[in-house]
Amino acid sequence: MFRPGRPPVSWARQGLGGCGARGRTRILGEASLSTERTSRREHRGERRDREEAPSEFIEHVVKVYRVAKVVKGGRRFSFSAVVVVGDGKGRVGAAIGKALEVPDAIRKGIERAKKTMMEVPIVNTTVPHEVVGRCDAASVLLKPASLGTGIVAGGPVRAVLEAAGYQNILTKSLGSNNATNVVWAALDGLKQLKTVETYATMRGRDVAEIL
Repeated sequence: MFRPGRPPVSWARQGLGGCGARGRTRILGEASLSTERTSRREHRGERRDREEAPSEFIEHVVKVYRVAKVVKGGRRFSFSAVVVVGDGKGRVGAAIGKALEVPDAIRKGIERAKKTMMEVPIVNTTVPHEVVGRCDAASVLLKPASLGTGIVAGGPVRAVLEAAGYQNILTKSLGSNNATNVVWAALDGLKQLKTVETYATMRGRDVAEIL
């Protein structure tokens, strides 16, 4: 409807028909919303692919502790996770991850364990010789076993040996049964293992002379 004394206002200036300022704003808003939805969908797809991608490492969560820190306002709770990581081919490592949530603590432990992995000798699916590993009051005995024996070990030691790639071995946990110390004791025992070739190189002799 036209008012007397004023020029008629065009449909475009009134924003009618989707061609004015309001129409352009609505179109731009819908376009940005569609782009945002597409980016979110792609991000979810990438995250799902990362989560479903198989890992080349064997990961074991040995123990999760709930710890508390006394502060001025009270106690602040967090979690500490003992994690063992290995490739099943002679490399193994362990670490402790700390965070306010359990998944974050496990993730940190896995990342740290991958950085501390070491190589251990595997001879015919077992250890080359008998050894005793120690950590504080915990001691772990590792003995070679014949084919078909399997892994005779408790929870923490079994996690370390399975991650390392051993298939036949006899073990005995001596002293303290603290899960963290038992894991470090098992790793200490694996560090002491040496093959015949290593001893021959250290002594400057042939393998036949040592055997």
